Amino acid sequence: MNTSDNQQIVITVGDAVIHATPLATETAQALLGALPCTASIQTWGKEIFFKLPLDIQPETEARDVVEAGELAYWPDGGCVAIGFGPTPASRGEEIRLVAPVNIWGTADPAAVRQLTKARAGDTVTMEVTTVGET
Repeated sequence: MNTSDNQQIVITVGDAVIHATPLATETAQALLGALPCTASIQTWGKEIFFKLPLDIQPETEARDVVEAGELAYWPDGGCVAIGFGPTPASRGEEIRLVAPVNIWGTADPAAVRQLTKARAGDTVTMEVTTVGET
């Protein structure tokens, strides 16, 4: 499945605003179909996650180590997960999430690191926007 070239997802937590580009995956398509959404975040080291229950199975490329800027969905937990630094499961400076996740989008790593200020219980909103063609 392909995503529209001019769709972006805007993720807002407090003062942090992240513009994400969805990938051409089944997970991204399911997530796009569930937006807009508002949820309460949880934190785990330098990761935020929040419930967005979708009927998604782990993809063949699912993995537990991600890079800053890779946006993930945890099928077993029904959560969007955004890692921006080490978690309690990390080895060294890697970003290791609790279990394998599907990567559904990408964002500027510097924008994702704004989530350092986020606290458990903060509200997150996700919505789809359309950007002009370049």
